[in-house]
Amino acid sequence: MLISGPIAGRRRRAAAVTAVLTCSTVLTGPDFAAAGGPPSPSAAAPRLEWRPCVRGSAFDCATARVPLDYRNPGGRTIELAVIKRPATDPRRRLGTLFFNPGGPGGPGTVQMPQTYPLFPRELRERFDIVSWDPRGIGSSTAVNCFATPREATAWIVGKPIGFPVGARQRAAWTAAYRDLGRRCEQRDPQLLRHVSTADTARDLDRLRQAVGDPQLSYLGISYGTFLGATYANLFPGRVRAMALDSTIDPQAWTNHASDRVPRLPTFLRMGTDLGAAATLDQFLTRCGATTTARCAFSAGSPRATRDKFDRLMRRLREHPVGTWTYGRTVGDTVNSLYNVHPGWALLAGRLQTLWQGRTPAPSPLPAAPPIPYPHPYLGDEQAAAVFCSDSPNPRDPGAYHALEEFSARRAGDPGRFWTWAGEPCATWPALAATPYRGPWNKPTAHPILVIGTTYDPATPFSGAQAMAKELAHARLLTHHGYGHTALTNPSTCVNTYESRYFITGTLPPPGTACQQDTPPFAAPVPRGGIATGGGAKANHLF
Repeated sequence: MLISGPIAGRRRRAAAVTAVLTCSTVLTGPDFAAAGGPPSPSAAAPRLEWRPCVRGSAFDCATARVPLDYRNPGGRTIELAVIKRPATDPRRRLGTLFFNPGGPGGPGTVQMPQTYPLFPRELRERFDIVSWDPRGIGSSTAVNCFATPREATAWIVGKPIGFPVGARQRAAWTAAYRDLGRRCEQRDPQLLRHVSTADTARDLDRLRQAVGDPQLSYLGISYGTFLGATYANLFPGRVRAMALDSTIDPQAWTNHASDRVPRLPTFLRMGTDLGAAATLDQFLTRCGATTTARCAFSAGSPRATRDKFDRLMRRLREHPVGTWTYGRTVGDTVNSLYNVHPGWALLAGRLQTLWQGRTPAPSPLPAAPPIPYPHPYLGDEQAAAVFCSDSPNPRDPGAYHALEEFSARRAGDPGRFWTWAGEPCATWPALAATPYRGPWNKPTAHPILVIGTTYDPATPFSGAQAMAKELAHARLLTHHGYGHTALTNPSTCVNTYESRYFITGTLPPPGTACQQDTPPFAAPVPRGGIATGGGAKANHLF
C-alpha cells in the first residue's frame, strides 16, 4: 500500500544551517561524545536478554518492553522484537549500528537478516548491527484488526489489487478501507494512537540505552529516513552518526505541520508520482535500447518500447489476463522498479508474458531468515496505522478519483497508483497522540549523511535535497543510479563514503556524486566511480 520495504516479497506486494561542515569533520570515534538532548522519560531502559534466534543462527534475538505512552511510563507496556548480528571482528568493535528498513511497516527482524549481506564489509566487522520490528508491526505488539486469518484473507480478496479502476472498483476500495478502520477502532483504539514515528523514535532511544551506547549510530532507508530525522530532532545531542538513504521530505510528509486538511495526498506532495514516472521512463528507455536477450520486453528502440507499454496498459484496462488487471500490473511495475538487479529483468519478463496474453509465473520469494517467526502477520492496517497517524491526507474518499486524474496527467500510470496509496487515510479512525511535526533544524551533536538516488520510484531525489537543507548539520551524497535505496542497489563508491563516515566521522566532500556499480540491462562491470564538485554541483545533476 505504502512505500514498500526494499526486500522483494515482503507482502503484496528545516531551515538555516547553523554550522559550516568540512570534509574533515569527524565523530569522536569509539569513545563517543557526552550525550545531550531533551530530558528522558522516567521509564527505565529495557533489559535485552540475547539468545540465538534459532539453534545455530548467527543472529541473536531479544524482547524489549517499553511504555505504550511515554507520558505515562508506569502504565500499559508493549513488546518490541529485536534482532542483532554481532560485529564479525569483535576486537575492533566500535559499538552498535541500528537499522530501520523502511515501510512504514517494515519488520526489521525479517528484513535485516535478508539485507545483512548488502551492508559494507567494514560496517559488519566494526559494529553490532541491530534492528527491530517497530511498535505495531510484525512480531512486536502488533496492530491486527482481524479475529482470524480467514477474516483477514476475506478482507484482502474483497478489494481491488493495486488500485481501483472504474466506479464499481472505487466503491469497493473505499468501502474496504472504511471497514478496516472500523475494525481497527474496535480492536485496540489505544494502540492505534501510539504507533507514530515519534513513539518509535523514543523506543529507539531506549534501545540505544539498552545496548549501552551513549550516542546513536543509525542507518535508515526509505521511511526509516523520516524516523531518523525525527530522532535527530527529538534527541539532537545523542546523534553519533546517522545515514539517511532514499530520503523523505519531512515538510511534505507532515504537510508543513499545518492543521488544515491538505489538498493533495502525501505521495503527490512528495512528488513520488513524478519520481516513479521518471524511473519507469528510464526502465523503458534502457530496455528499448538493448536486445530482448537483455530485456525481454524490448521492442527494438526506446520509443517503440514506450509505445508497447502504453498499448499493453490500454489493453489490460479492457481485457485483464486472469487476475492481472491494469491496476495490479501498474502496482507490480512500480514496486518492481525498486531493485534493479534482478527486479528490472524479471519485470520485463512479466510484461512480455502479459503482452503475449499469458499469466506470469509467481515471483520467487526471498529465503526465510533464521528467526523463530520468519513470516509475521503484516496486514495493511499496520502500515496505515503509522502512516495515517503521521501524514495528513484528504479526508473525502470521493476526492481521490479527481486527484488520480490530476496525477495521471502529470505522471502517467504511476500517478494513479501513488494517488490511491493515500486513500486509506481518508477513513482511518486515529491520529497520533504525541506526534512530532518539526522543527527539523535542531543542531545535532554530529552531522548527518543524506544519500539520494537520482531515479528512485518511491522517494524522489528532491526529497534528499530537501532533507539535506532542512537538517541543521547535513551533507548530501548523490547516487547517480536507479531503484529505491543505495543499500539494495549498490555502489562501491557510496559504500566507501558511508563506511568511512560511520567509522571515523569523515563526510564526503561537498558536491560528491557516485555511480551505481552495475547499470540496468548491462553486463556486470563494476563502475563505482566518484565525481566531486563544489557546493551545489550535485543539485544540478538530477
